[in-house]
This record gives sequence, structure tokens and C-alpha cells, in this order.
Amino acid sequence: MQLKQIARDSLLKPLQAVSGIVERRHTLPILANVLLEQKDGRLYVTATDLEMQITAHVDLPGKEAQAITVAARKLQDLLRALPDDATLTVDASGSRMTVRAGRSRFNLQTLPAGDYPRIGLGEEQLQTLTLPQRDLRGLLKSVEFAMAQQDIRYYLNGMLLVIDTDSLQAVATDGHRLSWASLKVAGNYQRQEVILPRKTVLELGKLLADSDEPVTVDVLANQVRFRFANVELVSKVVDGKFPDYNRVIPTGHTKKLDFARPELLAALQRAAILSNEKFRGVRLVLAADQLKIICTNSEQEEAEEELDVAYTGDGLDIGFNITYLLDVLQNLAMERVQLAFGDANSSALVTVPDRDDYKYVVMPMRI
Repeated sequence: MQLKQIARDSLLKPLQAVSGIVERRHTLPILANVLLEQKDGRLYVTATDLEMQITAHVDLPGKEAQAITVAARKLQDLLRALPDDATLTVDASGSRMTVRAGRSRFNLQTLPAGDYPRIGLGEEQLQTLTLPQRDLRGLLKSVEFAMAQQDIRYYLNGMLLVIDTDSLQAVATDGHRLSWASLKVAGNYQRQEVILPRKTVLELGKLLADSDEPVTVDVLANQVRFRFANVELVSKVVDGKFPDYNRVIPTGHTKKLDFARPELLAALQRAAILSNEKFRGVRLVLAADQLKIICTNSEQEEAEEELDVAYTGDGLDIGFNITYLLDVLQNLAMERVQLAFGDANSSALVTVPDRDDYKYVVMPMRI
């Protein structure tokens, strides 16, 4: 492979787009590499962890098709360390790749492109939908924090995507809280559910832009493909049955409070400083026209915040994991939120006033 007089960013930008999924330690050494392919007037950079595959491309005219694999992290670190305006010459032959820039020269070990494992695309394409990148990015961000991390119920270590008629819904739960969000999409689709792995969701969140540029979502038999800008991401889906989330979302809660989200968030952040580091408990004490936020810890220290609220119902003293409340307030972009309570043993419901496209359920805890 020969690449002559190319700008540093022509190689660095697609490399940065794909290298997030590269594992540093893996049983297959070649998975620490990226695949560089020059064909059809473009340079394609591909990375995979066998569950997900990302390919990014840049326009780079070349005379013949050629391919090689090279260590992803090393090449990325080298390119980052070069001046922004550096011009590169890349020459790969045998088991070595030489990168030259000005008076700098680097020799990297390579592995044959033919040995690089690829995720083959499924034959059967079930549905395709297109929406702005900003919308999909916002949908994922408002839900992803509720995903489980290493739960034995493997289907919780991911996010449920539901395509239904003219909406795209996302759901995540770790068994202690649940986040549900929905957005309208153009078209009329059959109902379909897929569970995206946690790593795929987080990688999409990094790659999607906050713009109206389109992203196309292709649902295949046991895969989902996302295509946007110069990136294609293919992911396997989690084979499992997601719990019935509609049964978890409470209805009929009568104790409802409206808050300015930044004000409630700031009060909880201050109180959290003196919360118990292990249990992270917070008491919400509701009385006429006021809400008290109380945190204590094992050193007998206490934080108390008092907020004015428009409330005239029965009093309530209920406990929660304060981290679960902070998560939802930090990840929502809306200015106002509504909290609805039942009794001290019932889940709380967080919604956005005058909107029905977001719901967050959090279980109470004994304090």
C-alpha cells in the first residue's frame, strides 16, 4: 500500500471514528488492528470487536486496490503527535508499514488484510428508516444512562429500540430505574423490537453529530446497520426478551410537583456531597408548599435543602438512590420536569410537563 502526500487529518479522522471499539487486549491479536483499504477512489478504515464493526472513509484517489492492517492505537497516537498541518507518505510492504512526515519516520508492524475478520451483512433487510442525526442522538442520550452494566440478565445490558407505526422508541432499565423516550419519524412502519448492546449505544452517542444531517437505520434479521456522513456501523443485536416496560410505568400518581430542572438538579448535587458513599440515599420529605431534600452519612453529617413547591396534598417521606435522580436531571435538556409520587413504597415518575414523549421511573429505597 502506498499513500503519497496526504494530509494528516485525511488518515486521522476516519481512524478516530472507528478506533473506539478496538480492544487493547484480545485473544485475537489482529483485533487490535484496523483494516486500511484503498479502492474506488477512497480510503476505508475498518475496526471490529466481532460484535460490532465500524467503517469510515475519506476520498483519496489511488491507482489500484490495496489493503493492510496495522495497530490502531499506535497509528492513532503517532498521527496525533504530529503537527496539524503535517503531510504524510505511507508505504506498506511485507510485514512493515513506514509512515513519513517531514523529518520523522515510523516503522509499524502489519498483519495481512486477508486475515482480518469481518461481520457479514445479513441477507434479509426487514425495515429501513431515516431521521436527523440530532434526533437519534438525543433519543439515545435521554435513555442510555439507565442501561445495566454487567447484569446477569444480559438483555438488560443494552437498549431496546421499538419501531412502531410512525414512532421510534428507546427503553433502558437496570432493574432499579427505567427510562423511556419516543420520537416521531416520517413513514408508516410495522412494529419491531431489537435490543442494541451497551457498547453499540455508547459508540453511536460519540459518533452521531448534533445536526440535521440524516442517519439511515437498517434493521436486518439479527443485525442493525447505521449509516451517516462517512460512517457505517453494523452491530449484532442481543438475543433475548426485554421485560414488559409498560407494566413498570406507574399511572394514577396524584402527588405531582413541577420544578425548574436546573434548580432541582443544583439542590440535589449539593445534598449529594454529604450522602452515604455506599448507599447514596436521599430522603424527599413533601409537605404543604415545600419539599425537603435530606442526605446523611455514616459520620453523622447532614445536608438539608428546602424548595418551594405548589402542593397542598398529603405529606410524604420517601427515599431514593440520589444518583438515579441526578442521572435523569443531568441527561434531560428540558427546562422543566414534573415528579409524581404515590406512597412511600411506590415508584416515582419523572416526566416533562405538557409532553408525553419521555418517562423515567425510579424505585424507592428504605433509608
